[in-house]
Amino acid sequence: MVKKHRAFLKWAGGKYTLSDVINEMLPKGDRLVEPFVGAGSIFLNSDYDNYLLNDINQDLINLYQIIQIKPEQFIEDAKRIFDPKNNEAEAYYHLRAEFNASVDKYYRSLLFLYLNRHGYNGLCRYNKSGGYNVPFGKYKKPYFPEAELEFFSEKAQKAQFICEGYRQTFARAQDNDVIYCDPPYVPLSKTASFTSYAGNGFGLDEQADLANAAEEVSSEKKVTVLISNHDTIWTRKIYQGANKRKAIKVARTISQKAKSRKKVGELLALYRPKK
Repeated sequence: MVKKHRAFLKWAGGKYTLSDVINEMLPKGDRLVEPFVGAGSIFLNSDYDNYLLNDINQDLINLYQIIQIKPEQFIEDAKRIFDPKNNEAEAYYHLRAEFNASVDKYYRSLLFLYLNRHGYNGLCRYNKSGGYNVPFGKYKKPYFPEAELEFFSEKAQKAQFICEGYRQTFARAQDNDVIYCDPPYVPLSKTASFTSYAGNGFGLDEQADLANAAEEVSSEKKVTVLISNHDTIWTRKIYQGANKRKAIKVARTISQKAKSRKKVGELLALYRPKK
């Protein structure tokens, strides 16, 4: 049995538990392209020779690029911030303010990891002016993901990390690429409409446009596209052009109390090349 690898970031909507199902649907190819890489669970648990990994969140991509280049220094410096004295509300809000005020990529990357592990429930959220605004998480002893960071940096040698819109990433696709899309999900109800984690709204127009992009690239090039989303009437409608749709039930991980987590329907839509 192949060992599964966890992402070093906590991530609402992360694909660790679904990675086996997703990998079964992903075909072999020269390169895996992810326009919404997030915490990178599919990257970490798949086996391609090359990866093109994009996210609209510049802080996330800066962090990945730094870990790719100088993992040892980053791990040593990050460890120092994971000090018990920094696991208090006052210290957390002070460091969050420092993160929001800083323009230094390296320092912001260190604090991004700290905020991710000490903030509430793996959320990554910014206000309209671009300020990180996740509240303190109140964990007894936040975990420092040293082994996960080391594995990520090792695997990152096969990857190129970029920060741009998903359409720009689709335009980079070449024959024999495989694209996996994990966009911000369609809300399950009208009251559950979250603003997207990077502060860039990903509304229903963008959801439909992503489905169009999948149809276009799979008809124009030898490229397979897989998209994951909530299983709703709307997503079944926009993914009508897919060659295969697979519905599964998944436990949600956003609730802090495990007992209150309900299973929700997920939909995987596969677009095979027309050529």
